[in-house]
Amino acid sequence: MGVFTGKMTHLMRNFLMNFCKLICLAITLPLQLMEFVGLYGMYKRLFPLLAYNITFSYNDKMHKNKRNLFRDLCKFCNTDGTLRLLEIGCGSGANFKYYPYGCTVICTDPNPHFEKYLQMSMTASNHLTYESFMVASGEDLMAVQDESVDVVVCTLVLCSVNNVPQVLDEARRILRKGGALYFLEHVESEPSSWIYFFQHMFQPMWYYLGDGCMVTRATWRDLEAAGFSEIQLRHIEAPRVTFMIKPHILGYAIK
Repeated sequence: MGVFTGKMTHLMRNFLMNFCKLICLAITLPLQLMEFVGLYGMYKRLFPLLAYNITFSYNDKMHKNKRNLFRDLCKFCNTDGTLRLLEIGCGSGANFKYYPYGCTVICTDPNPHFEKYLQMSMTASNHLTYESFMVASGEDLMAVQDESVDVVVCTLVLCSVNNVPQVLDEARRILRKGGALYFLEHVESEPSSWIYFFQHMFQPMWYYLGDGCMVTRATWRDLEAAGFSEIQLRHIEAPRVTFMIKPHILGYAIK
């Protein structure tokens, strides 16, 4: 009887979640129309300003986690002691202050409107050498040579790319042997949790507010299947952030 009741509760919960998701999907119909006719592109001009301001709050809340994540970047320096790092989806440069002195940084982002705010972060982080800023998606980094960088960084990026496995393939391609991909991403919560319920319920609206952001991705599975020789990955609950993105993974994967 208990098993039957549990299954019924699970079915009712899924029905309610999908019903609410349909309502949210209906609410976003005007946004879907704007995207279809090309008007949603105007939001891409505004989004970098929003992201730049949110960065300060997020970095403050995640400072300890970011500091611990990036503290050992230098162990992936090349044999000559230099560190060449490429950041996929660099945005406004939220990670720059965590990179070691003298590190050479290649910045990539598909949104060219981030460049203004990126320049401000570059000025504030003059301990780094900036090689270039490329407008490119994480799925297509063909301007970067094979095995030419020591470290690739993705933070809050894999949630919004079109094809996570393809981005990871590109990261492996451009990493030298023994180089590492560093990641910090919000992910889908446990299916039994209320966070999971609301993630799936509000995803249609979140997609447009977050410029294509998906809160329902189990990104750790893509990382585990990407063919890296070693993965150091932890699941954490991010402190003091919106409940929808509290579940995070962080760590690095070695080629």
